[in-house]
Amino acid sequence: MRRVLFLILISGFAFVGCKNKSGSNSGEIIIFNAGSLSVPFKQMKDEYEKRNPGVKILMEPAGSLVCARKITELKKPCDIIASADYFVINKLLIPEYTSWTIRFATNEMVIAFLDKSTFSGEMNSENWYEILSSDKVTYSRADPDSDPGGYRTVLTLMLAEKYYNQKDLAERLLLKNKNYIRPKEVDLIALLESNAVDYIFIYKSVAIQHNLKYVELPDEINLGDPLKNDLYNSVSTEVVGSSPGSRIIVRGEYINYSISVLNNAPHKSEAIEFISFLLSNDGMDILRKNGQEPIIPFSTEQPALIPDKLRQYLETQKTEQNR
Repeated sequence: MRRVLFLILISGFAFVGCKNKSGSNSGEIIIFNAGSLSVPFKQMKDEYEKRNPGVKILMEPAGSLVCARKITELKKPCDIIASADYFVINKLLIPEYTSWTIRFATNEMVIAFLDKSTFSGEMNSENWYEILSSDKVTYSRADPDSDPGGYRTVLTLMLAEKYYNQKDLAERLLLKNKNYIRPKEVDLIALLESNAVDYIFIYKSVAIQHNLKYVELPDEINLGDPLKNDLYNSVSTEVVGSSPGSRIIVRGEYINYSISVLNNAPHKSEAIEFISFLLSNDGMDILRKNGQEPIIPFSTEQPALIPDKLRQYLETQKTEQNR
């Protein structure tokens, strides 16, 4: 009898061990997130883990295009991708790697600097392009092939050329200081704080989170106003596609962050629970406190494919908006 009980216990332990090894009972959530979401997502991670003991969230911040290529080219395991641009998930990951995505937040492009930056006392929203053009000034921007912030800088400069009626403005500034192009926001901030450059193109939320001075740009060029989408659509650029050697066209559009759970997510149910928290009032409050505005109502182009747990957030907001 003792031998039978012993075998049963051993079998039970082996079964539990197999579950943990497979990851189905591990409580982990793997997130590939845009670098500009690092600060608010870290706060959400800490709060979620506090409310859900045993859950461990693993974040891998990078440029959104790099996040996508980790999935499409490197085949790295991932539960959630949170992109700085709806375009990245919609064009590069659907339908092969995920079937839906939800827009949840917006932002705008600004030019950040420090007190010690050259001409910082003169910099404003009217003369910024003249200051950046000066031979005495260096500026940095993100890599368009790695980060939406990079190709949005290109689009912002194209829009500025039209807005200020400055011929060849975009080309002149895009050819300037190319050796200071970096893959993501954190790299740009490091260049600024080390006094290697005077100014950086960056998202407003990131400037706020890092206590940087910044110049706001007119709505006609900052990509932050959904009502000016037709104007933003008038410019475009090319970036690296989903397969090696391919290129795709990106048109100007208001900044819209999106999130999704992958089809083969190793911890799919846990990932959906975390996104439920992110879309809740508590999650959106964390975004607002970090200088980033939610998109209200949340939106999607795949409403029928949204998990039931998350569909409630889209429907609730539509109801409240119609009241």
